[in-house]
Amino acid sequence: MHRMRRCLAALLLLLLPMKGWASEPPAPEEEASTAPSAPPARKWHYLTRLEATTFALLPRAGAGSDDGFVQVEPTFIIDGGPEFGVNVGAPVRFRMWGGGEGAGIVRREDWDSLSDWGQLVRGLKFGSDNAPVGIWFGPLEEHRLLSGHLVRRYSNRTNPDYHPAGGIFTAEVGPLYTEAFASDVLGARLMGAEVALDMEHILFGHPKQRGRYTLAVSAVHDWGRAGGRAASVTLAHLDATAGVLLRPDYEVHVVAGWGGRPGEGGAWGAVAGAGLDTQTETLRLRLRLEARSQQGGFRQGFFGADYELARFQAAGTAGVPLADAGFPDGYSAFGEAEVGWDAVSYGGLNKHLKLSLGAEAFSWGRFDVDGRVAVQLFERSLEVALKGLGVGMGQPGARYLGAAEVRWRFLGGKLYAMGTGGTLLFPTAEGTLRPGAFASVGLGVDNAR
Repeated sequence: MHRMRRCLAALLLLLLPMKGWASEPPAPEEEASTAPSAPPARKWHYLTRLEATTFALLPRAGAGSDDGFVQVEPTFIIDGGPEFGVNVGAPVRFRMWGGGEGAGIVRREDWDSLSDWGQLVRGLKFGSDNAPVGIWFGPLEEHRLLSGHLVRRYSNRTNPDYHPAGGIFTAEVGPLYTEAFASDVLGARLMGAEVALDMEHILFGHPKQRGRYTLAVSAVHDWGRAGGRAASVTLAHLDATAGVLLRPDYEVHVVAGWGGRPGEGGAWGAVAGAGLDTQTETLRLRLRLEARSQQGGFRQGFFGADYELARFQAAGTAGVPLADAGFPDGYSAFGEAEVGWDAVSYGGLNKHLKLSLGAEAFSWGRFDVDGRVAVQLFERSLEVALKGLGVGMGQPGARYLGAAEVRWRFLGGKLYAMGTGGTLLFPTAEGTLRPGAFASVGLGVDNAR
């Protein structure tokens, strides 16, 4: 049940790479009163940021002409504590060259649908771990719906011409815990929910450790009516989880589940695995290992890192949407690791590492992997971040994407230089994917230090 903490903390995580771990946590203030009955005062913090960069979209393999822009990106953040926060801002790209006859001064594809206006909201949260209800709005990065067997490592911004704001809702009432999400709160797109029952609570009363034995059911549906028309699809899954070792600083649990595609006979899959979560003052580690079976076109993690592109054209040579693509019967092994390490406690090195990696190997010769790594060096003055995606490797028609970002802070840390670059895939009106690339260099300023 730790997903709620991760969702409601996402407002501050938007400052992490690729957007920069810019500042140390604010130092705790002195107590206003020694009276034991005095409630702690709410501490409000804010951050303002402005970035100005050149931005070029470049063709790959002769796929059209290149476009050049000046990109201005303002950001404003209010942190009202664990129960409230706001992060607003968006990049605006002013055309310098390209686009052909009749092209506007502002890149049209960034603002040509209602969903694109969702990019103005980078984070809006209400509620906390201690509240019965939590709400989050903003971009979804590596999103996982509780058990993760339907939605795992999903991003709603993989399509470079589609910039929706997602929404996450969490609620807890007695033994019942619920998480629901929408990938686009302004359009009819991906929606799903998972409901988990604490069986120990139901059978024996309120437990000392919540979530040790749970049964959960989840369902996800893609309406396919925003971000480009695509086939709709529905999946459902049932999961059982048991905590075999629960301690204040680490947990070990096992999980088993079964899922399918309602209305599609013979489309089902099963999964069994184990996980480890540990958290200390300087290290957060999360490991998952699962064995999976897929039959009739169903697969776990269907809504994954590549989904916003695969919904138009799945990796492979068939050239059809993922909802219609055949998926061979077989087995797979899935592994996932998330590592966050801050060395500031070890002699003040001020070095920070964040790593996230997921990989799946299939019995019939396919291999998928996606991940990102970010590190800060030299007292947080230098940030380097890399991310990559490979889908269908080992088979014809494999898909690859990658990006890198570097930031260097100087003049006391308030001013920084940055450079980014990487590859892209643009969905077209014909349902194909047009390859492209991007590159950007520029300056930014904020009051993080």
